Amino acid sequence: MGKYLDPRADLTFKKVFADHKDLMISFLNAMLPLPDDGQVTSIEYLPFELIPTMPLKKDTIVDVRCEDQLKRQFIVEMQMIWTADFFKRVLFNSSKAYVKQLKSGDDYSDLQPVYSLNLINEAFLHDTDEWYHDYGLMEFKYPGHVIEDMHVIFIELPKFKPHSFTEKKMTALWLRFLTEIDGDTKIAPKELLENPETRKALDIVEESAYSDAQMAGYDHFWDMVSVERTLHSSVRREREKGKAEGLAEGLAEGMKQGMKQGLAQGAHDSAM
Repeated sequence: MGKYLDPRADLTFKKVFADHKDLMISFLNAMLPLPDDGQVTSIEYLPFELIPTMPLKKDTIVDVRCEDQLKRQFIVEMQMIWTADFFKRVLFNSSKAYVKQLKSGDDYSDLQPVYSLNLINEAFLHDTDEWYHDYGLMEFKYPGHVIEDMHVIFIELPKFKPHSFTEKKMTALWLRFLTEIDGDTKIAPKELLENPETRKALDIVEESAYSDAQMAGYDHFWDMVSVERTLHSSVRREREKGKAEGLAEGLAEGMKQGMKQGLAQGAHDSAM
């Protein structure tokens, strides 16, 4: 096994971003569409579990949840396998985080924006090469009219290419940390080692820093990812097979009905 562990695993991702406020602050400022005068300067971690306000509704565990000095809410998730339902889960969690801000007697003006940052380890939008997707609430007829209280960001990690990236330096460095470091990495890229923040993150994901029990949990995580990916692939193949069989049956039935109607019409024409 290599010198480093993959930072996208549940254990390592939380070790880096849920245990070190300075790294979380750097990551948020690098990844989110924040104005220059609205950068995150301090955070407080919030419980990972978003408990619903209605009884019998499902709780949700997120990777990192925090609020900053302006009481803005931030939810960060690392998703290894893309599913269509993940969109709904993200909206559900974002809505819960927004609603939970308001306590009894509070005014609606106390509500602060919620930012949901979702890092996806699979490409899911196949009609574009863009890897950064910023969703919000806007007026369709006048796109410039935006409600700033909800930001949902999806980043397709496989599409990121550092050689074609010209935005903020820390954005590129953090994305390189997530896409270039894995269990086979023995020597980290020079640029990541030279930056204090990504260097600290690299130190955190060094294999030698983990106990045998933690390593067992780390390996179990990847086993579960492999099983889940296999299940999703099987479901996808069965769905595609069902569509193909349904199309074939539809065509066959259509041809059968067409021939029947053609014969009936021919017999009718002959009798005239």
